[in-house]
Amino acid sequence: MQVDPDGHVTSPRGFLAGAAYAGVKTYGEGKLDLAILVSERACSTAAVFTRSQLHAAAVDIDRAKLAIRSARGVVVNAGVANASTGDRGVADGYELARLAARRAGVPEEEMLVCSTGVIGHFLPMQRLAAAMPAIDLTPAGGPEFARAILTTDTRPKTGSVRFGPYTIGGACKGSGMIHPDMATMLAFITTDAPVERGYLQTVFRRAVDDSFNLVSIDGDTSPSDTAIVFANGAGGGEAISAGHPLSAEFEGALRALCVHLAKEIARDGEGATKLIEFTVSGAATREDARRLVRLLSTSYLLKSAVHGADPNWGRVAAVIGRSGVALRQDAVAIDLCGTRVYERGRPTEFDPVGLSAAMRGPDVTVGVHLGVGTETATGWGCDLSAEYVSINADYHT
Repeated sequence: MQVDPDGHVTSPRGFLAGAAYAGVKTYGEGKLDLAILVSERACSTAAVFTRSQLHAAAVDIDRAKLAIRSARGVVVNAGVANASTGDRGVADGYELARLAARRAGVPEEEMLVCSTGVIGHFLPMQRLAAAMPAIDLTPAGGPEFARAILTTDTRPKTGSVRFGPYTIGGACKGSGMIHPDMATMLAFITTDAPVERGYLQTVFRRAVDDSFNLVSIDGDTSPSDTAIVFANGAGGGEAISAGHPLSAEFEGALRALCVHLAKEIARDGEGATKLIEFTVSGAATREDARRLVRLLSTSYLLKSAVHGADPNWGRVAAVIGRSGVALRQDAVAIDLCGTRVYERGRPTEFDPVGLSAAMRGPDVTVGVHLGVGTETATGWGCDLSAEYVSINADYHT
């Protein structure tokens, strides 16, 4: 299914967005750090959150609100994560949502909140409150929303996809501290399709599991990781649920957009120069395939080899060997950029100079076949550069 990378969260009908600069974010792209996304009408809402046991205040707030009712919007601030900030952090989060709800003209119970940035700092509520009236909510505000939610990202990450008479739009942020376990990573999806809430939660969790949960930059899970989808039904028609004629098409479109956004996160990893796509096939179980993908994507030795365009497939073999997944040693095969470099327990003959040249491109593929089953998984990561160390050495100070 074709994703339009120029689409955004207000591409679907009935959604408004806008942003302002509150002086919270002192780094990153653009002078925007406070944003609101809201539907003009009631929504079905679903969300997936971090499994980190030290979760941010916004995660607690949004879980509590969505346990009672669906939401119509979300306010996001960048620069301060409002994580590990105790009772004051929770109170500030609720107040930020209240201020945004008043600005958007919706009940405060229907306004969610997300915060991203430095952990252990309190929200500067006076600055945020002062900037709130400057947010102009319009159908053209999607690009501003996508810019305002960024931290160390180098560019906005957006997209949209059409299915039937409907549109799904999205925006996400994430560049470092990326190894979602749900699901600092935030993703916001909108659609003008009418979708039954229970079904929306089911398909959204599956889409997140096959996209954001298979992307990694550095192996660190954020306390703020959140993915939210709003379905407002502005496109008309009967509610989509399991068995509906458009259910499969909706799920395919949702997954395609989430995969697109996940790949954009990996491509824009801190200090990254290459996107790496990892595919594991022939696994005994789905869990084995996913486990190996995540281990490959977090191997610093492998990521460094890719950065140097070094076709050292031994780095891949080492990860396979320590993974604990079921395999047949005489059936394992390894491919780099589509070139078979190892199979049947021994290296193959290949052109190392030519393969190194292929690895210098912006996209590198790593394929592993385990030879013990039929399960597969695909995930995404990036190379490891000296710039990654510089960014994180200076991030707080």
